[in-house]
Amino acid sequence: MTSTERVDPPLAGDELAILTGFLDYHRDTLRLKTEGLDGAQLAATLPPSDLTLGGMLKHLAFVEHWWFTCVFLGREYSEPWASVDWKHDADWDWHSAVHDSPAQLRAMLDAEIAVSDGVVAEVLAQGRGLDTPSERVGRTGDRFSLRWIMVHMIEEYARHNGHADLLRQSVDGSTGD
Repeated sequence: MTSTERVDPPLAGDELAILTGFLDYHRDTLRLKTEGLDGAQLAATLPPSDLTLGGMLKHLAFVEHWWFTCVFLGREYSEPWASVDWKHDADWDWHSAVHDSPAQLRAMLDAEIAVSDGVVAEVLAQGRGLDTPSERVGRTGDRFSLRWIMVHMIEEYARHNGHADLLRQSVDGSTGD
């Protein structure tokens, strides 16, 4: 688990630097936890859970797309998410990952991260900041700030990275941050 370079979040800086640093750190932690594994290893479960590392890669690609593209920008799903029958399988992202190669899963995550980072960069280039509201509203009818979305993404990755620790250790014994 060594080709992904992970940089510790900054110990000081403005709010954007801290948020971006922690989000990138957790994104790279997931990359490390899944690095070097083949399709069978990415599809391995630790019963009784049916979570897989491959499913985690695809799920987090979807979560990036959902929060930055769909919620923040107010756009509809793009492929591969647009043609999914989510009512038939609400966990399609998790379940369908077994049909994707490790390279496809990693590329999917990296592509969605690049789009998300582009959304943040565009907001900043327009002179807007972390208080910029999302186009879509939540269950309460309120809009999410870009700040809230970034903090939520940090939480999402951190939670799943804990799952990834257990799954990776069960696959090949690898442990670490």
